[in-house]
Amino acid sequence: MIYFTSDQHFYHEKIIRHCSRPFRDVQEMNERLIQNWNGTVGPDDEVYILGDVTMKGPEQAFAVLSRLTGKKYLVKGNHDYFVDNHAWKEYGWVFLWVKEYHELVVSNQKFVLFHYPITEWADFYKGAIHLHGHQHNKAVYNYQQLQAGLKRYDVGVDANNYKPVNIENVVKFFG
Repeated sequence: MIYFTSDQHFYHEKIIRHCSRPFRDVQEMNERLIQNWNGTVGPDDEVYILGDVTMKGPEQAFAVLSRLTGKKYLVKGNHDYFVDNHAWKEYGWVFLWVKEYHELVVSNQKFVLFHYPITEWADFYKGAIHLHGHQHNKAVYNYQQLQAGLKRYDVGVDANNYKPVNIENVVKFFG
């Protein structure tokens, strides 16, 4: 199965208040996000992370990412500085690749993956679905996009019950 997610912000205390996340502290948030991920994603599943894993350095990034199941790809967000840090390579590589942008085609359905929401994307008029994060929207945002006739979906944890969303549910959402 293929999954999408973004904006975990592991170890980021202020994100709890900023996004009204239902966690007492950063430890509880980190553990719940890890539990939700591992309870959803199997070891052979693929997960496209659309940015903002953590604002912390390579040591903490590796500590949390190594606990997450599945084959991981990263579309960098504005807070993923850890992958640019040369020390990151000392911890081992947990991503199959890291990119700024990616286009994915599965069963003739095109997905445009980018951390930021964009107004118009590749094959916009041909039914391509744009997946993004960054805004920390609530679930209602995705329904508003659907009602507006846009195939744009926020895969961030704040809009998806703090866990990755699978490709089948995204396709069904727009079906």
